[in-house]
Amino acid sequence: MLSSVPLPLVIAGPILRHTTRDSVTLWVVTSEAADISVSLHQQKSALAATVTDRMVQVGQRAFIHVVTSTLQQSLEPEQLYQYQLDFGDQAQQTRWLAEAEPLVYSGQSDFNFRVPGTLSNVLHGSCRKPHHPAKDSLIRVDELIDNEIKGGQKRPDLLLMTGDQIYADDVAGPMLQAILQVISRLGLFHEELEQAIVSSTAQLDGHPYCYYHRQQLLPQVATNTALSKLFFAAKKKPVFTSVNAQNHLIGMAEVIAMYLLVWSDSLWNDIEFDAGVADPAHQAQFNREAIIIRDFSQTLPEVRRALAHVPSYMIFDDHDVTDDWNLTRGWEQEVYGHPLSRRMVGNALAGYWLCQGWANQPEAFADIEQQAQQNFTAQGLTNHPAFIDALFAWQQWHYQLDTQPPVHVLDTRTQRWRSESSLNKPSGLMDWEALCEFQHRLIGKDAVIVVSAAPIYGVKFIEVIQKLFTMAGKALTVDAENWMAHKGTASVMLNIFRHYKTPPHFIILSGDVHYSFVYDVRLRFTRNSPKITQFTCSGIKNTFPDTLIRWLDRLNQWFYSARSPLNVFTRRRDMSVHDRHPDSNDDIALLNQAAIGQMLIDPDIENVRCIALCSNGDTVEFPPELTPDDTPARE
Repeated sequence: MLSSVPLPLVIAGPILRHTTRDSVTLWVVTSEAADISVSLHQQKSALAATVTDRMVQVGQRAFIHVVTSTLQQSLEPEQLYQYQLDFGDQAQQTRWLAEAEPLVYSGQSDFNFRVPGTLSNVLHGSCRKPHHPAKDSLIRVDELIDNEIKGGQKRPDLLLMTGDQIYADDVAGPMLQAILQVISRLGLFHEELEQAIVSSTAQLDGHPYCYYHRQQLLPQVATNTALSKLFFAAKKKPVFTSVNAQNHLIGMAEVIAMYLLVWSDSLWNDIEFDAGVADPAHQAQFNREAIIIRDFSQTLPEVRRALAHVPSYMIFDDHDVTDDWNLTRGWEQEVYGHPLSRRMVGNALAGYWLCQGWANQPEAFADIEQQAQQNFTAQGLTNHPAFIDALFAWQQWHYQLDTQPPVHVLDTRTQRWRSESSLNKPSGLMDWEALCEFQHRLIGKDAVIVVSAAPIYGVKFIEVIQKLFTMAGKALTVDAENWMAHKGTASVMLNIFRHYKTPPHFIILSGDVHYSFVYDVRLRFTRNSPKITQFTCSGIKNTFPDTLIRWLDRLNQWFYSARSPLNVFTRRRDMSVHDRHPDSNDDIALLNQAAIGQMLIDPDIENVRCIALCSNGDTVEFPPELTPDDTPARE
């Protein structure tokens, strides 16, 4: 039933995205077609700019805008600037001014921001699952900005979101119910499906398998391949490998609706939960999840306000699409070989482009934007298969920021180094060509920040377990997705660190694993070792099973400390890897709390402070060892 309450003009946003000295990009979603401009000023002095409003209609009452203001005079880094959305229609402008009021900070009349230049304060994190019981640690970002507004320390330079901003494959029943209500209310476009139980995504709402039984709707294949036979004993089993696929998103409308619900509070007031849509066996679970989801929605005003005031950049990981996305060559063959599973992956990738990737650097996506304009029309989706084909063929999901130090954001999902010897062996996270391109971009730099969704240096004991399962042909069972899982990728990446033209300072930011840790790495037996600091912070709203992570942490320290002789049998034999203990607690190296990471860098990059801003209010620092044994040996 459609709500009788009028829709807000701005459904989501503004989210401050790609921000440089010469341009400022905002991501905005409106419920009506609108002509949006942006006014920029500093201390009430207007700044001349040319505004480009790129718009894609994704529903009868849903319009995604990527609005870029190109400045006629460059902005100065570190200076505070103000902005406001301007609607060409006066009635819309009046509505927007009323809606914008709670989105600005106390005492402010406009949104404000700083242009990142020399980076000294960077936030990062990944893995934001709405139905995880931990609080959303993005509220800590709002606290930092509010503190600056009130006269405190300067806000962070930027926010890097390093993967799993949504969980398309792991959706709570109440969240799915909210998604379907948003689809109906906004008239998000449905699509026809091939080789599926339902012929259109419009038939999902109300289908007996809609809630907690979507695995019955997902593609099924005969167990006639090595991959299928390995995991499934029956004659037919689902293509997707996620263990939480009961409410897996299928249509692009569902993906778009989820983004609107996790980025903004504006639609939540009219969302109603009813456990009666689930079968009796799942109604108790539905009610438990509903409490968590409702609590999640209550903090979205603060999250939305923060995202309007600090530049944010994003990259995908597997759950933005589906668990184990492109993990093995066998997985790819089965998933892309079925029309429905291929469409589902394509829909999630389309949602990522529209709601995350596009605004990272809009000018880089001119070809994709042209395809989108041909597909998304007022009448609906007119050429959706071709648009998805264009996304699958796209080779430029990675990008870099021209800050100091520069930030290199890696695509570790679509440029895989596939195993030629086995369908079941993990693919390398990047292939040889992509790694060579990455190395070329590093030459001549004094320092770099590298964003890798998965840690380059993982917890060795966990990697050993993954290696053993991989040797048994069960890589998917333990998510054997790490940089060392593929010999070719591991060798090339480690050789990049060894190269004599490698930058002397490396900072690696990663997530994925649902716990946080910090490593200081130096290379042995070389005259010129780069100083490598890896800060893994995960999740923003997710954690690891507590008892299990405590044992894994303990065993890793017993067997693979920096001085352990067992390192001789690993690829770390030529490295010195020192873990930083959170708050100097020698008993643990892995922090299992939902958190956003804060990295503080001094001007010469010699000192990198790593802090976890936990959602429960704790602030945990990972101090370096006082006398680390990381001096490289001389040849």
